[in-house]
Amino acid sequence: MPGRGRARSSRQPRPSSPSFRPPHIPGSCPLAGSVRRRGPAVYPPADVTDAERPQPAPGPARAQLEPGRGAKSFAVSRLAPSPTGALHLGNARTFLVNWALARQRGWRVVLRVEDLDTPRVKPGVVDQTVRTLAWLGLDWDEGPHLQAADLGPYRAAMRELASRGLAYPCELTRGEIQAAASAPQEGDDGEIRFPPELRPHPITPAPFTDEQTNWRFVTPPGAVAFRDRFAGEVAIDPSETVGDFVLWTKRGCPSYQLAVVIDDHRQGVTEVVRGNDLLDSAARQICLSRALGLAAEPTYTHLPLVRGADGKRLAKRHGDTRLTSYEGAGIGAERVIGLVASWCGLEGPREAMSARVFLERFEFSRMPRQDVVFTAEDARWIAEDS
Repeated sequence: MPGRGRARSSRQPRPSSPSFRPPHIPGSCPLAGSVRRRGPAVYPPADVTDAERPQPAPGPARAQLEPGRGAKSFAVSRLAPSPTGALHLGNARTFLVNWALARQRGWRVVLRVEDLDTPRVKPGVVDQTVRTLAWLGLDWDEGPHLQAADLGPYRAAMRELASRGLAYPCELTRGEIQAAASAPQEGDDGEIRFPPELRPHPITPAPFTDEQTNWRFVTPPGAVAFRDRFAGEVAIDPSETVGDFVLWTKRGCPSYQLAVVIDDHRQGVTEVVRGNDLLDSAARQICLSRALGLAAEPTYTHLPLVRGADGKRLAKRHGDTRLTSYEGAGIGAERVIGLVASWCGLEGPREAMSARVFLERFEFSRMPRQDVVFTAEDARWIAEDS
């Protein structure tokens, strides 16, 4: 497409690398030694069985696991907070459910702080995030790992994709992309679909050298099918929902989609538990995982969201639901957990409880399938006895 700002593609061919083997150099956090474990990780078995583990996707033998990190006999989940703001009640519900599922079913738990959105990460928030999880009574077996501590594995993935013509640089602005589309298409997160006519032709293998430019993935056509523990059988076509999505940003760091795929692979994650606002992202991440030839895809559990009375996702407009604010007001974690327990369908009257009691009484099969609404009554109950 003629004109300034079009997506560009370098034409210098580069042979494909024989294999993509990202180094395993996890980031570290000063709090790693102080709050990573809170007692032995031995818990009662679940009363419901896991879904059948997905088999490795067919494809080129790229991105194999490192020596010593091959197929494992145990499942691994991750707590993956983003320190772009303080954790709130919605986060507490997701992390408590994730943690309880892991401990009931014998999964290992990795704590990963997704701190790549550096302009929005305020000083001290990373440490506060880890402390807040510990305040709730959660523990983990590995980490905390910081994504921003080592960009090498993400660069290695970008070199692999670019060398095979599966990624290309793109200087188009959001406004230019929106203007070129026949009609604006936005999801709840405000992401605009990248129309196929803006993709450069042809896309040739090229070195990944310009880290100060957005790079996009050549999204293949066709629906990606997977099974989710809440949504059931899902089929999403990323080429229709978002088109060629961003892999690398002009800030010089990977996008959320690329970072999650690489880190889940490096850390051996087999179980992903998160909010259903990321259900569409699962299809993108599966596409990307298959393009890199990763060994297997995780099992997904996308939980219904916590919303305000207006039906919108819980946010500042619904009042101060930050966990640090409750702690600062003298409200114990037990009140927060008691509220979350009532949202999760635990039997009996609403009552304050510890994370350990929540773990003993939690039944995944009893969780409501619809979104949770944070009401004025909820706000009054959590503040009682403070």
